[in-house]
Amino acid sequence: MQQVSLCFNKVKKDCIKFIKSQETATEKFKAKEKMIKSFLIPICFWIAKKTNNKKPYFVGLAGGQGTGKTTISSILKIILTKYFKLKVFKISVDDFYKTRKDRILLSKKVHPMLLTRGVPGTHEINVMLSFFKKIKSKRFKNLKVPTFNKAADDRFNKKYWYNIKERPDVIIFEGWCVGAKPEKNISLKKPINSMEKVNDAKFIWRKFVNQQLKSKYKNLYSQLNCLIYLKAKNFNLLQKWRLKQEHKLWLKSKKTSKRMIMSKGDVINFMQTYQRITENMFRMMPKYASIVMYLNSNHQIKSVLHRKK
Repeated sequence: MQQVSLCFNKVKKDCIKFIKSQETATEKFKAKEKMIKSFLIPICFWIAKKTNNKKPYFVGLAGGQGTGKTTISSILKIILTKYFKLKVFKISVDDFYKTRKDRILLSKKVHPMLLTRGVPGTHEINVMLSFFKKIKSKRFKNLKVPTFNKAADDRFNKKYWYNIKERPDVIIFEGWCVGAKPEKNISLKKPINSMEKVNDAKFIWRKFVNQQLKSKYKNLYSQLNCLIYLKAKNFNLLQKWRLKQEHKLWLKSKKTSKRMIMSKGDVINFMQTYQRITENMFRMMPKYASIVMYLNSNHQIKSVLHRKK
């Protein structure tokens, strides 16, 4: 397709430059050009056709930990901005995590496992809902949005927050649990891993998290115009990718004094809190996501499925 080739020629340099910035000495992205030309550019044409200058178009981008959401959403932003001349704002659900102080209070009030960031209920849902509402307003002026420092496991100081000065045409809202749906209560009773079995014997944590998905998160996700899902083969593969991700975070944060980088054991334990929702998303998301990107075991996009609506 000639349009795809024209687009590729225009965005190739910027996309490749960004991908290289994400690589380490031992971890290199393979088949970069194929990923951009065969998969990501056609998705951008699809998004661009749906944009409307009267209101922002909300793209939800979901996938398990380590699937490459940040990389893929960043490349989509580059293409939509450079070739389609659209104003694009990209943010992660992670940026809306509650502060460490607030999670300590939540862990004391509801369940100790809620100290660990990640699951629905550990985000500032009212701040997210307010962000969606304000950015859609016809009287939009400017907006400050929080950012989260994973290395310190706490929110950045306000001077480092995003400052949105004009209303975007496209908002890419990415995160591991974006678009997730609740389970039936009966399925919550059986623990999915050792952490649930030992630390949530009365399934208080499971019920709380599931209830969050049934209520405020359902309201939030219903406002997305489309949903893109990065589908990995299995949970074990996600653990492997997440360990690589943590190593990258360590390399970037080495020089800072205030860091909380996780060991291999920490990552495995951390991911057990994500496992239930992640595995439910494996089963359910391909049935309702607008676009499903199937990833192979080498972390590459194998195929893309567009669901007809």
